[in-house]
Amino acid sequence: MANDKNRKAILVTPEDCIGCRGCQVACKSWNQLPGIKTKNNGTYQNPPDLAGAAFNIIRYNEVPSTENPVRWLFVSRRCMHCDDAGCMKICPAPGALYRTAEGAVAFDRDKCIGCKLCVNACPFDVPRYDAENKVTKCHLCFDRIGAAMQPACVKTCPTGALKFGDRAELIGTAKKQGFKTIYGEQDLGGLGTIYAFKDEPKLYGMKENPTIPYSVIFWHTYLKPLSVIGLGGVVAAAAIHYLAIGPHKEKDEEV
Repeated sequence: MANDKNRKAILVTPEDCIGCRGCQVACKSWNQLPGIKTKNNGTYQNPPDLAGAAFNIIRYNEVPSTENPVRWLFVSRRCMHCDDAGCMKICPAPGALYRTAEGAVAFDRDKCIGCKLCVNACPFDVPRYDAENKVTKCHLCFDRIGAAMQPACVKTCPTGALKFGDRAELIGTAKKQGFKTIYGEQDLGGLGTIYAFKDEPKLYGMKENPTIPYSVIFWHTYLKPLSVIGLGGVVAAAAIHYLAIGPHKEKDEEV
């Protein structure tokens, strides 16, 4: 668990976002991520989702409005840096996913074994894998904040829709400003990416009451200790496969 006294966070206020996607460009530039070939899918959103070379994106939500023909909600999508992180609980490779002093969930791609269990464990569908089958995602620019700099996305945001600082202070400021919901204040032990919403979370495309899948809890409580001491590895892998995918069924033979 993160130390609340030192914990940092990003506060997202979608109503302040103009959809310029400067944060996406800044993230790619700092992390030296390649471009992604996409196609027009009938939306201004691009790329369509997170990817191995896209740690954060702006999701374009078109919602009903009585005042304007169209109401846009631009929502920054990225790793949520959960305090109770399912990806860290289920990861079988020590050090592949780890917690920084500031509370971020970072990754060491050299220690990743490419099992992709973290993908099923994340309630927000965040982890992705690159061309070399190594985990990638937003790491809260831990290398920048460790050098007393803001995350690249926050640094480049022209409207203040992204703010970085002490988590408790950001939440306190958002509450004083009268936002209806502080999404992530308590979820999963408290998120490191928190949102200030004027309406219900579902309007912004966010899950209400996100939870870690039961298969992850079962793995972390019962099977992972066995695998660590070198026993039950095959049983553990088979059990996780059964819980995540289901039993294997042979097709009936033709008569």
